[in-house]
Amino acid sequence: MTRPISLAALTVLELTPPDMVSCAADAGFSHVGIRLIPATPTEPQYDLVGDTPLLREVARRLADTGVQVLDVEIFRLKPETDVAAYEPAIACAARLGARGLLVAANDPDEARVTDRFAAFCDLAATYRLTADLEFMPWTDARDLPQAARIVERADRPNGGVLVDPFHLSRSRSRVADIATIPPSRLHVMQFCDVPAVLPPDMDAILAEARAERLFPGEGGLDLVAMLRLMPPDVPLSVEVPTHTLARSVGAVERARRALAGTRAVLAQLG
Repeated sequence: MTRPISLAALTVLELTPPDMVSCAADAGFSHVGIRLIPATPTEPQYDLVGDTPLLREVARRLADTGVQVLDVEIFRLKPETDVAAYEPAIACAARLGARGLLVAANDPDEARVTDRFAAFCDLAATYRLTADLEFMPWTDARDLPQAARIVERADRPNGGVLVDPFHLSRSRSRVADIATIPPSRLHVMQFCDVPAVLPPDMDAILAEARAERLFPGEGGLDLVAMLRLMPPDVPLSVEVPTHTLARSVGAVERARRALAGTRAVLAQLG
């Protein structure tokens, strides 16, 4: 089976969602990630939820190019979150043929966020989608062990943990922690590289996360060791924002470099 490799939205966030699909196709990706819901208030806002002209254009580009949607993001679980309110966006994800939904925990009450994650998984399951909790050191699923605990306590068949080399490093989780996660909980892996040395504080980590990562193989992380602990052929979502490079290099070329780096790392698996 050919491993799906997806172009994550953050890699080419200057593009509109339809143009992200075209970029993924032009760069050689089999899949693409779609941000139906912006991750931050400063990101571009697109009218994608519902039977909108923009969503129909995304669907048209997918049909024309043959690119498929790997995942849709990002669904935040906050203290005030009404999980049922996410159903229109989840329905759109299903309409686009997505495999899974990416979830973030933004609630310090772990018991409550666990219950909400379980409810979210149940709703996602009605659309035959997985729900993958992304741990990030600035959220309330800070590291891999905590995310794994939330997912296991939620105890839903379609619930998973999203491993990202960036967050694994910057949360001070260990590569060996991946081996503690049941393979059935590992539906997708984000992929990027960064220097091995951690930034001095959380503000610097956030800036690096959103704007200045490295293409796979160009940093100091042991990506091969991480891959060896993941299920064989796990889909990879290549998330490499490079804002400085973007001032002089277009989106398609950056996406091609990201894909080439990913393939070079995969070749090291033998």
